[in-house]
Amino acid sequence: MKKRSKRYKNLREQLKTKKVSNLDQAINEIKNMSKTKFTESIDISLKVNIKKIKGSDNSVRTVVELPNGNGKKVKVAVLCDENKMSDAKKSGADIYGSEELITKISSGKIEFDKLVCTPNMMPKMAKLGKILGPKGLMPNPKLGTVTDDIISTVNKVKNKFTEVKNDKDGNIGISVGRKSFDQNKLSENIKIVFETLKKEKPNLFNSEMVKNIYLSSTMSPSLKISFKDI
Repeated sequence: MKKRSKRYKNLREQLKTKKVSNLDQAINEIKNMSKTKFTESIDISLKVNIKKIKGSDNSVRTVVELPNGNGKKVKVAVLCDENKMSDAKKSGADIYGSEELITKISSGKIEFDKLVCTPNMMPKMAKLGKILGPKGLMPNPKLGTVTDDIISTVNKVKNKFTEVKNDKDGNIGISVGRKSFDQNKLSENIKIVFETLKKEKPNLFNSEMVKNIYLSSTMSPSLKISFKDI
């Protein structure tokens, strides 16, 4: 069993006396907890009762465009041909290339967090599937990472997009910002996450199927919040 620090235990005891009635209050409590020496992330964790839904419809893998980003630094690579190389340079991508980038990836040199690919390069990605697939790095049209609009996409991947997916038990964890964010920005991000998920998966994201929702920061205990308050 994981041992908790004295600091963590004290924070948990403090929370027991708190009565949280809405999302904004929960955000305020998490933001005002004991500070650390680094800027903590703010995370939403939830449990979906996927056992009630059979087949592929019980899986969640999508991208949510957070209006205020989540504050994380994302290293983005772009795979494109020479015709799109100037766009890749302008986009702010950390790495970009064509055949030479494929060679690097093939050799196991993966120096990026996300990979954006133009459609005409996708056939060449087939041989990289065994390398990138297990790491969740294969470009995917549904996740917005296969596109000819490199400049806009790289900007969103770096500053707006956050990927949402469930594990086999229906657990989902989403980073929605940093403690340094204004409370309104955190609230806006969280609401956009749920609006997007309710729209894309109404059979999963409703008050009956979502069993628990918790808000926490990197080093804090979690606060339970209600589905109806989001």
